[in-house]
Amino acid sequence: MVDIEKCRITHYPSEVLVGKAQPVEEIDDKIRRLVDKMIDIMIENKGIGLAAPQAGISLRLFIISFDGGRDNVKVYVNPTVTPVGELGSVEEGCLSVPGIYTKIRRYKECEVTATDLDGNEFTDRAEGLYARALQHEFDHIEGMTIVSRMGQTARIVHRKQLKKLQEQHKQK
Repeated sequence: MVDIEKCRITHYPSEVLVGKAQPVEEIDDKIRRLVDKMIDIMIENKGIGLAAPQAGISLRLFIISFDGGRDNVKVYVNPTVTPVGELGSVEEGCLSVPGIYTKIRRYKECEVTATDLDGNEFTDRAEGLYARALQHEFDHIEGMTIVSRMGQTARIVHRKQLKKLQEQHKQK
């Protein structure tokens, strides 16, 4: 496990964003500290969700908070997300792909099964923004970003910003 205090937002095309994340073996104090750090990163970057790979840690874990605040954060450990129903296209952004907002096709509804920080398994049925956020964060632990989901036209439209992010990554 890396030093949690050194966790920062990771940007495309960082390697940690492209591999399938590892399952969380045990929910212990390290995982709880990681979640606290992820909440700080999410709030600092004004997001409503954050996956562990976005904080530089390849674990199957993400958080969502629709008001972007600490009090209403929900934690998903080793989640599975099952899409339901029909697809819809809505503009989406991503903290790991700053400066890009593009229409992404996702299911309008889904079901998530995960474990909370107390080790309890739960299942939620989600629609609208909640369903979109679950699928977006689940993509991160599967090694995908909105860049992977963009159509050819969106890639052309955003090519300068994507190139800029790639150049910044090379300089690190």
